Amino acid sequence: MKAKDDLGRRGEEFAAEWLAKSGLRVVARNWRCPVGEIDIVAHDGAVLAIVEVKTRTSDAFGHPFEAITPAKLKRLHLLAAAWVADHPGVRHPDVRVDVVGILWPEFGEPSIHHLKGVC
Repeated sequence: MKAKDDLGRRGEEFAAEWLAKSGLRVVARNWRCPVGEIDIVAHDGAVLAIVEVKTRTSDAFGHPFEAITPAKLKRLHLLAAAWVADHPGVRHPDVRVDVVGILWPEFGEPSIHHLKGVC
C-alpha cells in the first residue's frame, strides 16, 4: 500500500505543478471536510476548478479516468459545494470539476491528461 500512496502523492505534486505551469492558480491541496477530500482546488481565471488526480503506473487496468465512477463524480460535486460554503469570502462565479489522469511508468516519464468540466 505504501508504494501506491507514494505514487498518488507524486502524481498530485506533478499535477499541481503542471496546472500552475498551464496558467491555473492552485489555492488549496488535500482539503478535507466530512464529505471527503479534494486533491487540488485551483482558479482558472474566474472559474473555480475542483481537481481530482488519478495516477497509475500503466493502463493495464484501464486509463486513470476510468476510476471516476458516477458515485465518485457525485462526491466531487458535493465536495465542491462544501468548499464554496466553507470559503464565503472568495468569489466563485463558476465552479467546475476537473480530472487529471497521469500515467507514470516505473521506467520513463509521466504523461498527463487534463479533462475539464466533468459532468
